[in-house]
Amino acid sequence: MSDKTKEILEWIYCIVIALVLAMLFRYFIGTPTIVKQVSMYPTLVQDERLWLNRWGRTTKTLPKRGEIITFEEPSKITYAPSEINQNNPVAQYNKKSTWESFVKDFLEIGKRSYIKRTIALPGEHVQIKEGKVLINGEVIEEPYLQPGVITDVTGEGFDDFIVPENCVFAMGDNRNHSTDCRAFGCIPLNEIESTVAIRIWPLNKWGKVD
Repeated sequence: MSDKTKEILEWIYCIVIALVLAMLFRYFIGTPTIVKQVSMYPTLVQDERLWLNRWGRTTKTLPKRGEIITFEEPSKITYAPSEINQNNPVAQYNKKSTWESFVKDFLEIGKRSYIKRTIALPGEHVQIKEGKVLINGEVIEEPYLQPGVITDVTGEGFDDFIVPENCVFAMGDNRNHSTDCRAFGCIPLNEIESTVAIRIWPLNKWGKVD
């Protein structure tokens, strides 16, 4: 083997190692992302850049109330009246093969994710009525909402249930323009990808997102 060939192979080896390390860091530690929808307005605006913390997925830790999370889009988004089960309000996900999990979860190819705010935690009784959100019978304060915004369930959805174990109930801040857990149910811990750590762009808004 010539010195030139050895040098080329060494460069290929270094590049492959660097790519693998970058993918491992993105999956287990953190990654940047771009806001693409309006469901979290005014907290998040389209085209803003965020840094996502994925350590919670690595350690299997539930997010705290108020934290903004990302999760994979459920397999089923809308339900017929007969399909709504307030006693089992868990979002449905199709089982993936090992290859599908690698492509979608690790490489993130062909994967669609949502970004929403954590509202309720396991064991809490959630009620949505008269434009308000109640947790264990108490109306919660939501200072991140725009004035005059009400919370309701349009059509068929989940509006009176107890959050199951190892799940969270999440909604977008732009309630009238957000498809969220009201429509498809609570998100299991193993489908939560990350929490929003900081906003990195635009620079004049750099910092923690509340």
